[in-house]
Amino acid sequence: MSSRVRPGTTGVRARGAALPIVLLISSMMLTTAAAWFDTSLAAARAARNIAGHVSAFHAADSMLRVCARAVLSGAATVVAGTPGVTTEPVAWKSSATFDSRAVSSFAASSASWPGTAKPPQCVAETWQIAGRPSVRGYLLTARGYGQSEDIQAWLQLQLAVDGDQVERHWRRIASRPF
Repeated sequence: MSSRVRPGTTGVRARGAALPIVLLISSMMLTTAAAWFDTSLAAARAARNIAGHVSAFHAADSMLRVCARAVLSGAATVVAGTPGVTTEPVAWKSSATFDSRAVSSFAASSASWPGTAKPPQCVAETWQIAGRPSVRGYLLTARGYGQSEDIQAWLQLQLAVDGDQVERHWRRIASRPF
């Protein structure tokens, strides 16, 4: 019994090894492509979410500036605070008060805000500042929207008007009040 070696082979029998190797490499490439696809979808969602929050922030910030100008010029409707109470106003924390008293168009430029679900809104409240009875105080609260009404940014500006001097203290509200 003699063993015959075919011409062009080394004598080692390696029949059928190519198919499992090709299938293994193909499955690894498909798994990698699927992971990249999922990662790119998650990145696109995150970018869209960030863009919505940035739009809401800029809408609220712009409305806060327009509202401050209107309050200082006397053109804004201001919610009166309780006389003699020197604590910070809280009417803006009530959805009924905010929705009924909020002004969404002090100027034509804020009547429609591109790329947002609704135009930004602002509520101005008077404030008796403790220890400064001669100063007129105001708390301005602005709410800006993103692409949906669920995406919101809330900003506040405290104004202290003493004659010709105006003090401004800006802050971002970390969580929605309602």
